[in-house]
Amino acid sequence: MIREAIQAILACLITFVVCAVLYPLLVWGIARGAFPSQAEGSLIRNKDGVVIGSELIAQPFASEIYFQSRPSAVDYKADATGGSNLGTKNPDLRKKVIERAEAWKASAATPLPVELATASGSGMDPHLTPEAASYQIARVAAARKMSVDQVKAIIQKHVEYDDAILGAPTRVNVLRLNLDLDEQQVLQSNDPKS
Repeated sequence: MIREAIQAILACLITFVVCAVLYPLLVWGIARGAFPSQAEGSLIRNKDGVVIGSELIAQPFASEIYFQSRPSAVDYKADATGGSNLGTKNPDLRKKVIERAEAWKASAATPLPVELATASGSGMDPHLTPEAASYQIARVAAARKMSVDQVKAIIQKHVEYDDAILGAPTRVNVLRLNLDLDEQQVLQSNDPKS
């Protein structure tokens, strides 16, 4: 009886080491060699090497000089991803959407793109449609003292096309767009002609 118990415990330990230690290390090592950026979370670093975000996870931008991300039902907390789980007929969801739409109302004369009033399923969607980014152009251009055409050109530079999925919508990564705007403004302020 004791012998069988020791063998069972040993089998459990060996299985644990193989499945919970060796296999994950092997997969991580292969991924790190083949896809180093993705294996580390697709992190974006500044010029000093400091991590400022991930291109896979949305973050809030409070300043008027930045494009705003899609609303988050989890306040952009990556450890608590998820939607609100409220149905479309739920009065709390409707109230939230109306509040968000009202907050955007003064921004443009065109209809508000739906993703600026509704949170994504994960609550962490780092992308907007080009239309939702374009909706914010006038505000960002005015806050940065840039021309609307300059901001439009920067958006166009960041439109991503997914050729792997037929019919996939185009999108713009908000963090990369905002970082490029910061960089363009620094370049513009250092230009002796401006």
